[in-house]
Amino acid sequence: MADSPQSVTSKATEEVDVLLIGAGIMSATLGAILQQLEPSWSQLVLERLAGPAQESSSPWNNAGTGHSALCELNYTPETKSGKVKIEKAVDINEKFQVSRQFWSHQLEAGVLSDAKDFINLVPHVSFGRGEQQIEYLHRRYEALKNHPLFPGMSFISDHDEFADRLPLMAAGRDKNEKVAVSWINSGTDVNFGSLSQQFFASAAKNGAEVRYGHEVTNIKGEGTKWKVTVKDLHTGDIHTVLANFVFVGAGGMALPLLQKSGIIEIRGWGGFPVSGLWLRCTNEELIAQHHAKVYGQAAIGAPPMSVPHLDTRVIDGKTGLLFGPYAGWTPKFLKTGSWFDLFKSIRPTNLLSYVGVGLQEFSLTKYLLTELMMDKEAKMESLREYVPQAQDKDWEIVVAGQRVQAIQPVVGPRFSTLAFGTTLINNGEGTIAGLLGASPGASIAPSAMIELIERCFGHKMIEWGPKLKEMIPSYGTNLSADPALFAQQWERTQKTLKLED
Repeated sequence: MADSPQSVTSKATEEVDVLLIGAGIMSATLGAILQQLEPSWSQLVLERLAGPAQESSSPWNNAGTGHSALCELNYTPETKSGKVKIEKAVDINEKFQVSRQFWSHQLEAGVLSDAKDFINLVPHVSFGRGEQQIEYLHRRYEALKNHPLFPGMSFISDHDEFADRLPLMAAGRDKNEKVAVSWINSGTDVNFGSLSQQFFASAAKNGAEVRYGHEVTNIKGEGTKWKVTVKDLHTGDIHTVLANFVFVGAGGMALPLLQKSGIIEIRGWGGFPVSGLWLRCTNEELIAQHHAKVYGQAAIGAPPMSVPHLDTRVIDGKTGLLFGPYAGWTPKFLKTGSWFDLFKSIRPTNLLSYVGVGLQEFSLTKYLLTELMMDKEAKMESLREYVPQAQDKDWEIVVAGQRVQAIQPVVGPRFSTLAFGTTLINNGEGTIAGLLGASPGASIAPSAMIELIERCFGHKMIEWGPKLKEMIPSYGTNLSADPALFAQQWERTQKTLKLED
């Protein structure tokens, strides 16, 4: 909107069909889908930072794992009887297939320009040490190896083959130590920052307006629409936007913004911020010796976020190596947020939720306290479980992204529980929606945004169905029950995404 001589508080309200708050991967994905379903709808993206994908979607703020449950052991828990449950893993994998198909379609349609800039082939590996972990790993392998969505998985317990595939992890390791891995070559590393940038560049070319340095300060209902107050951080001007539909894709700030909207669906929800730290390798010779994303097991009783992993990263064509995450703590909901974010989010409607988690989630409290007490040497000791010969001089501590763990209200006496994963919140009218939570987050953005569209635009689904089927050929189909369709789409996306060996 052009500047005018009017005072900042009396600027004319502009109207848009779709307002996207936050320029991360979620807004980028939803904007791309809606722009193709309804090209005539006006779109406005508001981002408080100077560019897209500078918070959680930034490549150095996350591990870049294309989460498809190939190696992440928290998606395959075991029962007391020792049976490995694979339902969650299959669900995550199904959703990642949707991502692959959607990205492939966007490349074919010219919306995305270069697959190699955002997705690369990196083997996904599950790592076990000692008899108990190895036995679980083998049971998991047996449960998954014949499933159509997990082709090519192998189990390796031979020390020489382990050393051949993972030389950095084998060097200096006691040959009497029992180790094993499950290995799948078709895993991926995804740069969600680059992916977001490509989406927003295309959106702007096709008529969407993307404004950086603009912070949303309030959201209020006005009839069937939403009146959104925006501050231009460059000039200090305040103006309002009247939107037919609002998506709050603001990462950790989704909770407070949804609270400001006043929708009843957000009542009782809370958020607990957890910051992250990586050990990043600075030695190019060591980086060249490792090419895999290796996930281990969380300690007994520890939350899923504590799962350690040694990650090859491919960012802007350059290979890197990370280990972590280690937890830190700050009351901020974003890396660039306020020290008062957590305290401002506590309301009479969610106070019991915070109290409930505080009284019940001792494992989270213990985990955070343990992590906060770790100095660099202690962090290096945990790294040496993966890289026995790791030396301090080759690794630096870097701050990762900020995650806000969603606290979900439940009926007493518990009052609340930690909601791991990604949670979609929308009002009954389907005019405002937002996302809470974290992993697998970005990896399943297309699936999450399709769910949002089904919830909020149900009256349009008959009209939009054919176009959605064009974008995602498996839309409406369970790939687990249709191996032929999976094989067809796998071959197609391998080629389109340039993931063939």
